[in-house]
Amino acid sequence: MTEQLPVERVAVRVESRAPTGATNAYVVGDAPALLVDPAGRTDRLDSLVAEREIAAIAVTHTHPDHVGAVADYATETGASLLARRPARFAAETGVEPDRQITEGSAIDTDAGTVRVLDTPGHAVDHVAFELDGAVLCGDLAVAEGSVVVGAPEGDLRAYLSSLRRLRARAPDRLLPGHGPAMGDEPTPRASLDRLIGHRLDREAAVLDAVDAGAADLDAVLDTTYEKDLSGVRDLARATVRAHLEKLAVEGRVDWTPDTGRVEPA
Repeated sequence: MTEQLPVERVAVRVESRAPTGATNAYVVGDAPALLVDPAGRTDRLDSLVAEREIAAIAVTHTHPDHVGAVADYATETGASLLARRPARFAAETGVEPDRQITEGSAIDTDAGTVRVLDTPGHAVDHVAFELDGAVLCGDLAVAEGSVVVGAPEGDLRAYLSSLRRLRARAPDRLLPGHGPAMGDEPTPRASLDRLIGHRLDREAAVLDAVDAGAADLDAVLDTTYEKDLSGVRDLARATVRAHLEKLAVEGRVDWTPDTGRVEPA
């Protein structure tokens, strides 16, 4: 982090299928401060929370690898709990939120006003947090590899729209939920362009498979991926299903979810 960006990052080891095996928790500001994505407890995060005046706790989304210590830190700090979808937040964290946040909601810290950006796609309740050209982007973007967008939870149309909206904002720095920041190398724009291109390339491969005669979900999966899927086949299958759902909505394939059958439109 730089002096111009008053954000502390703590990588928290959690049970996660992300390649890093850790989720990044962030503390924005000092007094008052915002705690984002407390995935679990570590000595370093405990110290930061004890040192700062945590006035609010929020998550980029409520997947289990981002919310594990929300309840603990809420009890210890008395901070206001912020949620995009309150019922889902309560179900996943075990605590009721105090305030619903939406696009443009303001969260005050002594480092400046943090603004909420709606960024659904990876999850229906996914948001990002923007401060002075930096965006805490959760699982919207990563510096290396790609983000899982798998049906039924994921929505590729929404995900691509979120990537493009964020790209249009031209952030100076992206602080992701997993892995290193995107700033000078890779740049935020390069990272977002890469992720958009990856999704469009995968979509083209799925469409080619259907056009070539792959007639159900598993046939499309086997034709689309040219690598060993041991250990990740379920994620790849969910990803292909999300692509088929997107293509069906756009009228580019005929897709029957109940049976898994698909054919060219």
